[in-house]
Amino acid sequence: MTRKLTVVICTHSPRPDHIDRTLAALQGQTLPLDEWDFLIVDNASDPPLVERFDLSWHPHARIATEAELGILPCRIRGLKEAKTPLILFVDDDNLLAPDYLEQALAISESHPFLGAWGGSIIPEFEIKPPPWLAQFRHLLACEEVLEDRWSNQLMTFPPTAGMCLRRPVADAFIQLVEQDPRRQAIGRRGKTGLTNGEDTDLALAACDIGYGIGKFARLKMTHLIPAGRLQEDYLLRLAEGTECSKHVLRALWGKPPTAKVNPPLREWLGKVRRRIFWKRRKRVLFEGKMRAHQKACEVVAGWEAAEHHPVSLAKIDHGIDQRAN
Repeated sequence: MTRKLTVVICTHSPRPDHIDRTLAALQGQTLPLDEWDFLIVDNASDPPLVERFDLSWHPHARIATEAELGILPCRIRGLKEAKTPLILFVDDDNLLAPDYLEQALAISESHPFLGAWGGSIIPEFEIKPPPWLAQFRHLLACEEVLEDRWSNQLMTFPPTAGMCLRRPVADAFIQLVEQDPRRQAIGRRGKTGLTNGEDTDLALAACDIGYGIGKFARLKMTHLIPAGRLQEDYLLRLAEGTECSKHVLRALWGKPPTAKVNPPLREWLGKVRRRIFWKRRKRVLFEGKMRAHQKACEVVAGWEAAEHHPVSLAKIDHGIDQRAN
């Protein structure tokens, strides 16, 4: 039997109880094991995952390794290792509904014009979320899809968690990253990096070669949210990293940010006004957004100065930690 789908988990030193639940959800899929491949890409975990997991329950499972730390090189390794017409990314804290793989395959047959698609991502919080979480909820990549929708615009783009994509999209994205070293700076690195954007870049690659992208109500999964991701400081840093990544990604697709230069007096007056009249969380979010824009402008300027040589975003993650109180 020719298998059509590979499930790929990209992971770096995963939380044991979370990934155990992820694997249990995969074992419970209605799609027979003989009809799909299973690949775990170990991204520099300590200890190596090959020493921890017994995947003998799946006849077509294996563990590959990617030594370069970062979600983007890890996903590229997964795309290269997978040999099937369809690839499905599952994160190490995702619980797929029992029929997720079966439904993903059905969508691939009924919607041949789509290159990448996903579905509902429902949060399961380890602790009760604080009342102010609504300001940050979009950063958790959780959404309940109530009706099917697709387009060739980013208003419908699915995150890589639970994303199913076709082989031509995978090949186009691999080529895009390998031909443009700047893209190798996109995405998180280990447990501390809070830049992102490789999911949007992947969706844009699908549109760039003529496919659409979509979300479907019948695809359902749960995202396990640990207590640490509900801490205000983490969410503020994530908001800043996400904003900076957004501008950098737009620059990669031909829409670079424009530097904003205000007179020193105006800058000072604005800071004083925010200190006096704004609530702290609103002020810190706004000022983080301004820093993110400035950092993105510096990165893009660095590309031009280096004639598109690889540019690291590590300084962005470091700068995000230097937030004013």
